[in-house]
Amino acid sequence: MNERLNVGGQAVIEGVMIIGPGHYSIAVRNGKKIIAKSWKLKKGNHRLLKLPFVRGFANLARMLAIGIKSLVWSAQQAGQEDEKIGKHELGFAVLTAFLFAVAVFIALPYFLTSLIGLTEESKPLLFNLVDGIIRILIFLAYLAVISLMKDVKVLFEYHGAEHKAIHCYEKGRKLTVENVGRFTTLHPRCGTSFLLTVFIVGILVFSVIPSLILYLNPDFLQLGFWTRKILLLAVRLAMVPVIAGISYEILKLSDKKQHNVLFRIVSAPGILLQKITTREPSYRQIEVAIASLKTLLETENKK
Repeated sequence: MNERLNVGGQAVIEGVMIIGPGHYSIAVRNGKKIIAKSWKLKKGNHRLLKLPFVRGFANLARMLAIGIKSLVWSAQQAGQEDEKIGKHELGFAVLTAFLFAVAVFIALPYFLTSLIGLTEESKPLLFNLVDGIIRILIFLAYLAVISLMKDVKVLFEYHGAEHKAIHCYEKGRKLTVENVGRFTTLHPRCGTSFLLTVFIVGILVFSVIPSLILYLNPDFLQLGFWTRKILLLAVRLAMVPVIAGISYEILKLSDKKQHNVLFRIVSAPGILLQKITTREPSYRQIEVAIASLKTLLETENKK
């Protein structure tokens, strides 16, 4: 029996993407047909990209790139896009999504906390605790709102199918609809858990920034209010790769140490959040997840 691979994935338009060590595959339902295809991953052999705390951001960047390509391909195969999306349109969509995320999940909570009357420079821990809570509440509200949309509900169902299929594979069970259907839709390595971990780690990391800046530049407080705020916000954005790296290592340890009470507590909020971002899939959706996973395993075993 072949050694089980470390696999992950995400839901796409009417389908599931599964990624392994050397390839990734996508399976999409188009009517009664399931269309499945696999691609070889570009190897990032640079040693720096494999270092702890660096590999987290490198993997995040890679998953974002693959995720976007997977969404575009799945939309075309599912018959939702009649024309091929060009690089300019794709680039504009990615930039818009990035700016939206920065504005809503970083800038908005930051300035709302300032409007409350808290000062980051004098009370960094309290400021960033409130800022973090506001950020998490905005994120929860955003998920709650989009989960009401019909297309998003279907996406969350495929997300659940992806988790079930991976659980079944990791437990060494045969990949049948019946076996896959018995497993939970919740998985500790989920990207949803990663995002929540990023928000929590951000509270701690951002709390250190004002004190560090004041230590390096005691005259910082002499700058104007808006100048200080813009500079502090810019430093926050620059620290996102660091926070992503730390969060990745925490999530990786939590997955390996599921029998450890401490790590189960750490992973619990992310698992609970998946109750919003995953739904029980249908028989047909589980079939698609299985097709994607089997396509990946067949491709990996041919190496």
